[in-house]
Amino acid sequence: MTNRIAIALALVIAAALVADRLWLHLDLPVLAGRRLNAVIETLSFWR
Repeated sequence: MTNRIAIALALVIAAALVADRLWLHLDLPVLAGRRLNAVIETLSFWR
């Protein structure tokens, strides 16, 4: 991954979080945390 791609990806993620906070009110950070928790539990099952 080049620096240009990493910066663009970070800007897209930041813009999505700002849009969620200001207009969408979908609680994306909470949703992402719950999904991450589910993935961690799934991976711990396979361990």
